[in-house]
Amino acid sequence: MKTLKDTKIGETVRVVKLHGEGAVKRRIMDMGITRGVEVTLRKVAPLGDPMEMTVRGYELTLRKADAETIEVE
Repeated sequence: MKTLKDTKIGETVRVVKLHGEGAVKRRIMDMGITRGVEVTLRKVAPLGDPMEMTVRGYELTLRKADAETIEVE
């Protein structure tokens, strides 16, 4: 299983499934990350956290802990 955390800079992936539960999953879905959407990783902070990505035409920054709950292909 590959997660968004494992994605390389410049790579575009498609979301397969959101793991997690409750408020965390809802917050991620409210940011536009839903099943089937394409995500492009743009930058990673020098210490590796957070990660900046393009989702649905806008820039989004996620912590690695949240990115780890998003399964991609």
